[in-house]
Amino acid sequence: MSQSVEGIDLSSWVEQSEVFEFQGHALRYWEAGEGEPLLLIHGFPSGSWDWQHLWRPLAQRYRVIACDMLGFGFSAKPRGHRYSLIEQADIQQALMTHLGIRRYHVLAHDYGDSVAQELLARDGAGPSFLASLCFLNGGLFPETHRPVLVQKLLMSPFGFLVGKGFNQDKLRQNFGRVFGPDTQPSERELAGFWEMIACNNGQAIMHRLIRYMPERKVHRDRWVIAMQKTRVPMRVIDGAADPVSGAHMVARYRELITRADTVLLDGIGHYPQVEAPEQVLAAYLDFRSEKAEAA
Repeated sequence: MSQSVEGIDLSSWVEQSEVFEFQGHALRYWEAGEGEPLLLIHGFPSGSWDWQHLWRPLAQRYRVIACDMLGFGFSAKPRGHRYSLIEQADIQQALMTHLGIRRYHVLAHDYGDSVAQELLARDGAGPSFLASLCFLNGGLFPETHRPVLVQKLLMSPFGFLVGKGFNQDKLRQNFGRVFGPDTQPSERELAGFWEMIACNNGQAIMHRLIRYMPERKVHRDRWVIAMQKTRVPMRVIDGAADPVSGAHMVARYRELITRADTVLLDGIGHYPQVEAPEQVLAAYLDFRSEKAEAA
């Protein structure tokens, strides 16, 4: 791996975090660099450290911001809370207000894609605040989302027991299925992913966080219409080998979105920013360069 996308030690990452409050909950966030604001939105079930390989090279070009959403990573994980993608979008906007940022770019992944879709729908319904939007692998369309077994079990009436029994070995097994065959996570990465989940006993709320899957179906039409009508520049950068939201999701995106801007990464799975950070960085910078030239 090249020096430009070298990872960040998790303990150092946590030390660099700051805290802001949202409705009484303490949320961890990170900020670095200067220039146009770029908000990074992580996925399920981990946190913002997912962006560790891209953080420094992006911060050389932009003012990058990321937060561990409510229930994730090193942020608060209230036990009886009713977690919602809508609230998570509220949190992203609250963070931007906290930082005095009115207009920004978004790079999102997985669960974060749904949060970004909600932001896009809001952008189209009022004053525009999104400058561009880039999606990595995620369930942009419920009809193409293929959840892994543990997600299905978490959705069941016994989901709370599944969460309580979730451990690092089971995380390894599940991530092994969704990462590319030749780009499996390292032991260091697996330990970091697990620490984000286990912090504040996160296993105990996994069955609550997973409710985002049916929530996606509720908002599906509104979000897809927003994507079809928007003038906000969009690109999808997708690991094609991902069984959850890989090449089959991109095929659906091309069916529904006019002049679809997509980049497929052969052999890469569900976490392209971890598996192939150089390729993701190149594709993202190319996207930003093309849109800047077109403006």
